Amino acid sequence: MKISTTAAVITGGASGLGEATARHFANLGAQITILDRDAERGKKVAADIGGHFAETDVTDEASVQAAIDLAMARMGRISVCVNCAGIAYGIKTVGRDGPHPLDAFKRTIDINLVGTFNVSRLAAVAIATNDPEPDGARGVIVNTASVAAFDGQKGQVAYAASKGGIVGMTLPMARDLASTGIRVMTIAPGIFMTPMLAGLPEEVQASLAADVPCPARLGTPAEYAALAGFITEAGYLNGEVIRLDGALRMR
Repeated sequence: MKISTTAAVITGGASGLGEATARHFANLGAQITILDRDAERGKKVAADIGGHFAETDVTDEASVQAAIDLAMARMGRISVCVNCAGIAYGIKTVGRDGPHPLDAFKRTIDINLVGTFNVSRLAAVAIATNDPEPDGARGVIVNTASVAAFDGQKGQVAYAASKGGIVGMTLPMARDLASTGIRVMTIAPGIFMTPMLAGLPEEVQASLAADVPCPARLGTPAEYAALAGFITEAGYLNGEVIRLDGALRMR
């Protein structure tokens, strides 16, 4: 599968890792539909890359189905789904203000984990309608976890749980979809220069970068996008989680 001939839906495509992926794929000739809640930014990015935009709540079945329908109508097919939409809270299990608010935990799971599954399952129905390539391949789903799934920090209990769930569903989803020719892969990024981190003071960014063995810097969204592109074209990659973290192991 060549990126130049793919038609991709990308959640969280209005900013950060998703935007970088949308721009990377578009630069290589792919058709793109961005799914995001930020309509203003999403429409701008879509216009910049000659793609399409669907305002989407990944936790809502009807919203996602409408976005998939729009993508199919505009692009004619879907062969790649990249899930980048997500949120993060910094809250301890028990803190100064008491126990972790249950609504914040549920919201994190709902957007990060349930949202990823919701988009994946509905996109898979569309991808399965593609004509197979000679090896039977019809498309690929790339989900986004985090190194927090493996070594989450204090205050990351909700985030780590949501990302751990994405890691856990990678292999069974790949096995579920194997008969339809759909591969499933997960990227687990380390500390990346996303809009959230870009707002931190430079000394804090430098401190975070110093913990990365090599190279001792923050990851860039372009590096995530490049890996998503490689996964798309490397047809024998399936059912696996790839850490993209400069050998970082958080303590």
